[in-house]
Amino acid sequence: MNRQDTESIKQLLSTKKKIVIVPHKNPDGDAIGSTLGLYHYLIKSNHQVNVLVPNDYPTFLKWIPGNDTILKHDSKTKECNALIEDADIIFTLDFNAFHRTGNMESILSESDAIKIMIDHHQMPDDYATYMFSDVSMSSTCEMVYHFIDMLGDANLIDADISTCLYVGIMTDTGSFRFLSTTSRTHQIVAQLIEKGANNTEIHNNVYDTNSYNRLQLLGCALRNLKVIPESRAAYITLSQEELHKYDYKKGDTEGVVNYALSLKNTILAAIFIEDKQEGIIKISLRSKGHFSVNELSRAHFCGGGHTNAAGGKSYLSLKDTVAKFISILPSYNKALNNE
Repeated sequence: MNRQDTESIKQLLSTKKKIVIVPHKNPDGDAIGSTLGLYHYLIKSNHQVNVLVPNDYPTFLKWIPGNDTILKHDSKTKECNALIEDADIIFTLDFNAFHRTGNMESILSESDAIKIMIDHHQMPDDYATYMFSDVSMSSTCEMVYHFIDMLGDANLIDADISTCLYVGIMTDTGSFRFLSTTSRTHQIVAQLIEKGANNTEIHNNVYDTNSYNRLQLLGCALRNLKVIPESRAAYITLSQEELHKYDYKKGDTEGVVNYALSLKNTILAAIFIEDKQEGIIKISLRSKGHFSVNELSRAHFCGGGHTNAAGGKSYLSLKDTVAKFISILPSYNKALNNE
């Protein structure tokens, strides 16, 4: 974000505003952490602020400070729509195209509010009045830290803001192991810990809350793991029947695809999850090195994301989606085997 935009936003926020903050559909740790981190900052600056999420999110994120203030659009549609219509400013965090908000797409697109995007995904749409877009950043939470700092308010970052931002940085960097984790990321994390983020407690709250059924579902997923050695690829499937058998709850498949990626000599990993309610197969893709799952997903599975982490969807059956995935791999074999 250039200095002129920063100064304009600083001036905009110098008087009390009605502000709405929105993340993407099926919000993850970075989406919830960044929206609540920004929420606490703007509340301290005396604005009227509401965080509106398209739908529900995993239980292991519901302890984050400010969670009880979040409104879910799918269950409180009229209330959320009224807040959007009345907003002076709408912050869109951790996404860069309105279709990523599901049923909120139309009302957000039609809103006359000033829109400010903070996001680190590739190929942003041109809808925001002010755009802070940087694909080199580890997470939107890291960007929110920079955003507050650019406005000259780093001194306002307290334990609640630090906790929120730590969650998103930790989860979106795979606990600080992904290529997007830089020395600057660690410097920011150090600042967050100094300002009150309890790193041990945060890690335990996010990762050490497994239910018996979730571990049984993980066992099922690992039994379904398949390897395609000639393409240095591996994939996992979970049918609707298997999800039902182990009493699936939102978030139970979070991170499962990484088990496939952890296999020796594997560069590309995928998980295919059947969702009969939406009539789609949900796809998560992960890679190592410079192989871009963002490009693969955009080309074949109506998705996108980052070079090493992307999502997508398929309207084919689970069996046919897997067959499609296997059929396209030979065209990527050279790139995969060069990693």
